[in-house]
Amino acid sequence: MSLLITGGTGYIGSHTVVELLNLGEDVIIVDNLFNSSTKVLDRIESITGKLPTFIKADICDEVAMNAVFDEHDISAVVHFAGLKAVGESNDIPLSYYHNNVSGSVTLLQVMANHGVKNLVFSSSATVYGDKNTSPLDESMPTSATNPYGQTKLMIEHILFDLAKSDGEWSIACLRYFNPIGAHASGLIGENPNGIPNNLLPYVSQVAVGRLKELQVFGDDYDTPDGTGVRDYIHVVDLALGHVKALQKLNIIEGCQPINLGTGNGTSVLEIVNTFKKISGQDIPFAIAPRRDGDIATVYANADIAKNLLEWQAERDLHAMIEDTWCWQSNNPNGY
Repeated sequence: MSLLITGGTGYIGSHTVVELLNLGEDVIIVDNLFNSSTKVLDRIESITGKLPTFIKADICDEVAMNAVFDEHDISAVVHFAGLKAVGESNDIPLSYYHNNVSGSVTLLQVMANHGVKNLVFSSSATVYGDKNTSPLDESMPTSATNPYGQTKLMIEHILFDLAKSDGEWSIACLRYFNPIGAHASGLIGENPNGIPNNLLPYVSQVAVGRLKELQVFGDDYDTPDGTGVRDYIHVVDLALGHVKALQKLNIIEGCQPINLGTGNGTSVLEIVNTFKKISGQDIPFAIAPRRDGDIATVYANADIAKNLLEWQAERDLHAMIEDTWCWQSNNPNGY
């Protein structure tokens, strides 16, 4: 039996593939390489000594996805594939709805047709919107403030409806907070196309001279230093959360939302100052106006993950930034 990982050459997907291969699992990656590279496969093999099966295909392509399931004995799917840039989603919302929502529906239909009803879905804490107060827990109302968030929310609604209609489905809907870091080997890490949308790759690219300076959006929030506070989680801890979710699908009935975070908040300036200390590099930054939709503080209540999945984040901020710098300094231009 094999595990299908959609988007498995991406940032979080590649780290999850590493952890699964290290456990001896047979892994099949499906990725259209829109925002990733097959060079990742060689890096995965260097880390694990194993090369996962790779199929270049798009989850929106029903014919291609049917062929994958026809040719392989798949027991469960981890679904990462999707567009994920908040700002870009405002500019090209139709692409986001087509790729993320329509693609997920196609994948789910193919899974159902082949009797594969075990799924771990890559969701996001963005589904909590901007009205809830941290710590955020899974019982809180959901909403979205941008098309990217709407796609995650719509897919969650589809999954809840699907599980309600058919009791054979077991779905772990993992709501990530802010993944950062890289594999300790420095061989795989976050490698966004163009200008990074997330804080850590932006900081690290400033540190290696690819970008001139960091923009800090707002320094007048009600936080200890005025900058936004977020729950940052090491990508390897996040990957291990997916492993635990796969292992616990046999006890999950229906669709279960689960937060994956540390339960602690770290400010933008704390990140910058810690990065400077660890890397020895200057990180010039400029204060910019707040972005629409940003709120002061966001962090998780991760009790369900601890109790149901028997998982909790173990790596601290120092490890997150040390591993980020190891990746970026060894790969200044990415893959």
